[in-house]
Amino acid sequence: MSVRTAVVVGVGAGRGLGAALCRRFAAEGYHVLVAGRTPEKIARVARAICETGGSAESIRVDTTRENDVVGLFDRAILPGAGRDPVDLVVFNAGNNQHIDFRDLTADQFEQFWRVGCFGGFLVGREAARRLAPLGRGTVIFTGASASLRGKPGFAHFAAAKAGLRMIAQSMAREYGPLGIHVAYVVIDGGIDGDRLRNRAPKLIEQRGEDGMLGIEAIADTYWSIHRQHRSAWTQEVDLRPFKETF
Repeated sequence: MSVRTAVVVGVGAGRGLGAALCRRFAAEGYHVLVAGRTPEKIARVARAICETGGSAESIRVDTTRENDVVGLFDRAILPGAGRDPVDLVVFNAGNNQHIDFRDLTADQFEQFWRVGCFGGFLVGREAARRLAPLGRGTVIFTGASASLRGKPGFAHFAAAKAGLRMIAQSMAREYGPLGIHVAYVVIDGGIDGDRLRNRAPKLIEQRGEDGMLGIEAIADTYWSIHRQHRSAWTQEVDLRPFKETF
């Protein structure tokens, strides 16, 4: 029996959304290509999956480099004996930082755009190129509150995420009729992961129980999107803790 293949781009900390997605897909029987910029982090995630009986391999990828992304999908489409080509792709790369608009440099703005939007274009384009001839597959992009509204100090982040949202919408309209499900997940709140726990532990404490989005709960939604029947596909969904105002 063949093993299905998934690609998760933008994997970092073990307690992060990218890693949670890898674990979720592996638990469903997928061979997961764990893709990210830091070799040690992605190797750790892949190793943990394999140690618990799953199937995964780490691939270092800089999503702003076209050759890296093309090489990743070359691997995903021909994953090896007993494995089917990729049919589940997630773009989860991105970063965030509060920067006063007056202090924002051109290089900073461009770098945020390259990681959060241009990288999504490269991953989405390669996914479409490989999945369209097969006539099936799911491509999911991770968005944020900034996809819908810009806030003070986050113009660079909002520009990247809003652009990524338009890429997802355009892809969905173009490739849905060809059998490819393209979806966009708006993460409207803080994620209870290593990044916030390390940078803002007091915020975690202030929000209290279930005050942040649980990474496993988010991963469940991604899996649910992938499993939807084509007569009722989701194009966009927003997720937030029940305490979050919106």
